[in-house]
Amino acid sequence: MVGAAGRFDVDAVVVGTGPNGLAAAVTLARAGLRVIAYEAGDTVGGGARTEELTLPGFWHDPCSAVHPLGAGSPVFRAWPLERHGLHWVEPDVALAHPFPDGTAATLARSVAATAASLGMDGPTYRRLVGPFLGRWDELSVDVMRPPLAVPPRHPLLLARFGLPGALPAALLAHRFRGRHARALVSGLAAHVPTPLRTVGTGGVALMFALAAHAVSWPMVRGGSQRLSDALAAYLRELGGKVVTGCPVSHLDELPRARAYLLDVVPRHLAALAAGMLPEGYRRRLRALQPGPAVFKIDYALSGPVPWTAPACREAGTVHLGPSMADIDASLCAVRAGRTADHPFLITAQPGRWDPGRAPAGQQVFWAYAHVPNGWDGDLTAAIEAQLERFAPGFRDLVLARAVAGPAEVQRRNPNYLGGDIAGGRCDGLHLLLRPTLAPVPYATAHPAVFLCSSATPPGPGVHGMCGYHAARVALRRVFGIRAPADG
Repeated sequence: MVGAAGRFDVDAVVVGTGPNGLAAAVTLARAGLRVIAYEAGDTVGGGARTEELTLPGFWHDPCSAVHPLGAGSPVFRAWPLERHGLHWVEPDVALAHPFPDGTAATLARSVAATAASLGMDGPTYRRLVGPFLGRWDELSVDVMRPPLAVPPRHPLLLARFGLPGALPAALLAHRFRGRHARALVSGLAAHVPTPLRTVGTGGVALMFALAAHAVSWPMVRGGSQRLSDALAAYLRELGGKVVTGCPVSHLDELPRARAYLLDVVPRHLAALAAGMLPEGYRRRLRALQPGPAVFKIDYALSGPVPWTAPACREAGTVHLGPSMADIDASLCAVRAGRTADHPFLITAQPGRWDPGRAPAGQQVFWAYAHVPNGWDGDLTAAIEAQLERFAPGFRDLVLARAVAGPAEVQRRNPNYLGGDIAGGRCDGLHLLLRPTLAPVPYATAHPAVFLCSSATPPGPGVHGMCGYHAARVALRRVFGIRAPADG
């Protein structure tokens, strides 16, 4: 029984082994606690898995494949994950954003190369990112913290970031005069599915840009599963245990523990802790709305994508949206409950940089667009028309495709309610103050139960910081341990 007095079977139990659940378990184990992590699936990973989705020998990442925030995560950088098989693969160009005339804006590790691709806006870009170059470790630890619970370590640097970061991406983009820079900034912001006029989206764009200059936008050699496996291996090295193939419907099914950390969305927290949380609190959890969904297609290709813009052939990630107006129209359509005729696409070509992901000469590739939550239509034709616009002949290379609309996205991962991969809405303050306005967002109405998923700050992404912060709260409140900071 959760919270019952007497002998405990274990110090802490973690439910869910996505990057946040594993990061929580590792943080607890590093403090010397006995930890067990439970996973419903046959493998650990959550949104960081790798599977043969299309044809034998083609290894796809069903959700996340490119990890600027993973490579830049304060805790992942501090832990010895390379010893457990984690190796980053860095493309020559982090991101390319092509245009119909065959040119492209690029985001590279080099600020000079990025600025050169922006033409007349190069000097403006240098001024925007200049104050933060070489200071990723200081900035990331403050941006990726719970804003109401932990004071910043570098308040002046954070305040300087906040000046452009608090702006809507549309205003930040209008610092530039040319379409290349404006589209590049808009595409970076559009990783969060909310219109570009939304406050704070400028910070999303700036953070992604700074990550590229600090750590690139790398992939994991062999697929995202290797990152999850490295975290699980490190947990076992520390004495923790991982149990897979074990769905949990209620916390009473688990061993008796002093603390329970749940890598789930709030609606699932309400179900897992039924009878232990006040009904009014559970009702608020169930009422929290999921965010927009994704429609994703994984492809097995007979060869590299035939991009018209040469820069795209050297990039790990390619954004497809010919202008800031087009990108914003796509985002606004989703906000209005419909899909765009020409959707903004985020695409990745990991096989270009990691040949072991597909048979010799062939490629794995994926593309996704934002759609309304729970949308039941088929966006395949619109996605492939957009791909053909920038890579004529693309369809001729398709050997197989695995199409995942919102229902399939949720089937693959029950945390992705209605196809929402972000753990809840990310518009406005929902990105910072999630799931509800609370000084310590990881604590629940039960003193032994904590939420450690992307529904908490700093939000979505493969970085483990939600789990790390939740575990530190549990260490302090339940075990009286003030763990040293890892990042």
